[in-house]
Parts: sequence; structure tokens; C-alpha cells
Amino acid sequence: MEKRSIANELASNAYPGRGIIIGKTPDGTKAVTAYFIMGRSENSRNRIFVEDGSGIRTQAFDESKVVDPSLIIYAPVRVLGNKTIVTNGDQTDTIYELMDKQQTFEQALRTREFEPDAPNYTPRISGIMHLENGSYNYAMSILKSNNGDPSACNRYTFAYTNPANGEAHFIHTYMGDGNPLPSFEGEPKLVDVVDDIDVYTQLLWTSLNEDNKVSLFVRYIDIVTGQYESRIVNKNQ
Repeated sequence: MEKRSIANELASNAYPGRGIIIGKTPDGTKAVTAYFIMGRSENSRNRIFVEDGSGIRTQAFDESKVVDPSLIIYAPVRVLGNKTIVTNGDQTDTIYELMDKQQTFEQALRTREFEPDAPNYTPRISGIMHLENGSYNYAMSILKSNNGDPSACNRYTFAYTNPANGEAHFIHTYMGDGNPLPSFEGEPKLVDVVDDIDVYTQLLWTSLNEDNKVSLFVRYIDIVTGQYESRIVNKNQ
């Protein structure tokens, strides 16, 4: 698979929706994840990311403008021991709770489906990073309707063991704008990553569509020590 420029991938798609990037820095020392949200409606755009313990959650920027919080307020990132969970919905909690009961990432997600937001049936995208004794692997998942048919749920999991330095994988909810919104197709895209968290954060944020971008989270985790640093960028300040 040809490695693509993440800047070009984002700049060429006005509405990828919500996206997850997971990979490893070129110098091989850091596990990397990024999560962004976009919005077309006032309800979707009325959000910010805030820190919540070792993870983050979405929060209404202006509480008086909230119409329906069910699909927009959730914890995108939670940490369970040496595992970091990143998703585009409340399935973060499902994965956390069931993995805490010794179920696997895939088993936890079998209890969930795509979002009930007809006619889009937005895919649920999820990722999990596992660091242990200096080793690092990750997996990504997408749960989607069967070509817009909500009577069937198609489930795909992609696992990456001993990921290569300087490589990341990118999965997002929509192929582009439309009505209904077209669900992501294929396997996660192979994209580039850089060693510096601030450079990468700026690269991602400036590449996202100015009108539709809402919030961005980036985290770099030291593969040996497990220590991490994070960045949050919110359009609403």
C-alpha cells in the first residue's frame, strides 16, 4: 500500500466527518494517535474537547444551543491500564467496560452497531493501542450499514503488530460530503506521521476544512515508559 500524505488526504476531502489516526513516529520512540470531529449542523459544531482524567470528552460549547446530545456528547478517549481506546462515540465506554471484564476489543464491539442516525447510519470507528514492555501494537475497527441498508451490520477489524516507524493508519466516517453521507470504504489508509507532536498537530488542524472542523486531539505516548503528552485544539474558544 502506498503511503499517502495525511495533509493531502484531509485537504482533499471537505467532509471526512470524524477520523482516527494511529501509528508510530519515524524515530520509533512514540506511539501516536489523533482524533478529530467535524460538523455541518449547528448542534454538531457546538462542541469542544476537554480533558477528562487520562482521556478526553466532548462538551457543549454553548449549553443553550444543544438540541440533541445523544450522539455528540461522549468520551472519545479513555485509558485502561496499558491500553488507550479512541472512538467516535459512546462505544468507547463499551470497549472499556467489557475489556475490563477480560473480553477482547472485537468481542466488545460485537455488542454495538453503526449509529442510528438515518439516513446516514454513520459508521462507528474505533481504535485501540496496546503498549507493554517496550512493545506496541494497535487495531482499528469500523461498524457500518450494508451499503445504507440498516438491516445488516458489516464489521471489519484491522490489526497491526509491530507497526513500522513513520507509518500510521487513518480511518474516518465519510468518503465525502453528500446526502445521505457516504460511509467510509476499504481498509484504513496508510499515512505519514512526524516526530514532533506540535508540528503534527498544526499539520492536521490546518489541513482540515476550515468551515467544518470542530476539534482535534493528538497524543504521543513513549513506547518504553508509557508517559504521554497531548494536545487539544478547539475551533470554539
